[in-house]
Amino acid sequence: MTNKAAPAQGRANPFKRLVYVYIGTSNYDDDREFYEKKLGARVVWEFREFGARVAAFDLCGEPYLLLADHVKAPSKRLIYEVDDLDEAARDLKGRGWKPDGGRFEIPDGPCINFKDRSGNEYAILQMSRPHILEKGFEGSGREK
Repeated sequence: MTNKAAPAQGRANPFKRLVYVYIGTSNYDDDREFYEKKLGARVVWEFREFGARVAAFDLCGEPYLLLADHVKAPSKRLIYEVDDLDEAARDLKGRGWKPDGGRFEIPDGPCINFKDRSGNEYAILQMSRPHILEKGFEGSGREK
C-alpha cells in the first residue's frame, strides 16, 4: 500500500503527507498553556529565534501543531512535505499554481508558501533536516 495520493487528471501528485499545521496566536503564553495543559498535548520542541517564539505540539501524532507568535491569529497554514521542493514547484507552476513569496528556510528544510483562490494558506516543504528541533529538545524539558 502506498501513501501517495491518487493522481488528479492523470498527473502525479507531488504532495507526500501533511507534516504541520501552523497556527497563529495573539497570546502565546495563554495558547501554549491551552494546548499543553487543557488539551494534554506533548510539547515536542519550543524555541525563541529571530524575534519569534514557536512551539510544536503532539496532540494525537503527526501532523504536529505549530504555535507561532509571529503569525497573526486566527490563522492556520497546512504544510505538506514534498520529495524535491524545486521539482514540485516547477510541476505545480506548470499547472498554473503560483507561490506566495519566495523560497525560505525553516529548521526542517526549504519551504514555499502558497494560497488557494479563497486565500487559505499552505506551504510545501522539503524535509532536508527532518525533526532536527525535536532531536535537540528531547529530554531537556525547556525552551531552546
